[in-house]
Amino acid sequence: MAAITAALVKELREKSGAGMMDCKKALGETDGDLEGAVDWLRKKGLAAAAKKAGRVAAEGLVGVVAEGAKAAVVEVNSETDFVARNETFQAFVAKTASLALAANGCTETLAAMPYGEAGRSVQEQLTEMVGTIGENMRLRRTACLSVEKGVVASYVHGQVAPGLGKIGVLVALESTGDVGALEALGKQIAMHVAAATPLFLDVSSVDGEALARERDVLSDQARASGKPEAIIEKMVDGRIRKYYEETVLLEQIFVVDGETKISKVLVDAEKQVGAPVTLSGFVRMCLGEGIEKEEADFAAEVAAAVKGA
Repeated sequence: MAAITAALVKELREKSGAGMMDCKKALGETDGDLEGAVDWLRKKGLAAAAKKAGRVAAEGLVGVVAEGAKAAVVEVNSETDFVARNETFQAFVAKTASLALAANGCTETLAAMPYGEAGRSVQEQLTEMVGTIGENMRLRRTACLSVEKGVVASYVHGQVAPGLGKIGVLVALESTGDVGALEALGKQIAMHVAAATPLFLDVSSVDGEALARERDVLSDQARASGKPEAIIEKMVDGRIRKYYEETVLLEQIFVVDGETKISKVLVDAEKQVGAPVTLSGFVRMCLGEGIEKEEADFAAEVAAAVKGA
């Protein structure tokens, strides 16, 4: 039997797009014959993954797992929403989210982690699913939050199964107070984050370049009114405060009551929690955000099909 070298396995993987373990098995089945191994993978539906890898995957699911003082969120993309309703795909996202607790927010680490008894990594398992399900899929990103004392609350919007949906939110609350009260507060704030889409935690964390661009735009708009510079400066300061209220979590108005700033919500909660509460971080992960989707022209597709008939 021919020696199955790491270089040969790597070459087959690059050629077929199949997982490492599947490539090794294929070479074993074909006594090291590279082209024969490609055919073996094609017959098993595993080499099809390479052809699908270039297609846009903007659908899928966001998965969330929370365990008291630590929580993780992942996004796994597919080409169609139909796959998001596939039980195999849902099980993969749920298990990957649970593994993400140990990856501490590193997508590369998560992709390389052992997935199950078959000996495949998370990425290799996903590659096999591409061949089985017939769509391009990818592990896009992950994030993790933890606290020493307190809770990391979570919320899933558009939930299709426990912990799986379209938007996943994590909120870290640092406190030595009552855990049950903290979890209830964290869940409400997480729902607020899902609805209000904050970009920053507090004013000090606002991106300097983003703020400078905003100030330049507002200054030009104010000057167009023809008012004196002293008035313009006050106008810009007022609009910057409005910018903070729209983008900074602690400055936003709580969507639950429509009148209280999130910073005051935390102060007001101290009595019920029994200790000071600090909101130390949040993550909002929305399915497909930032992915450029292809716009399908159905009429053109039909016309092209007719011409090609």
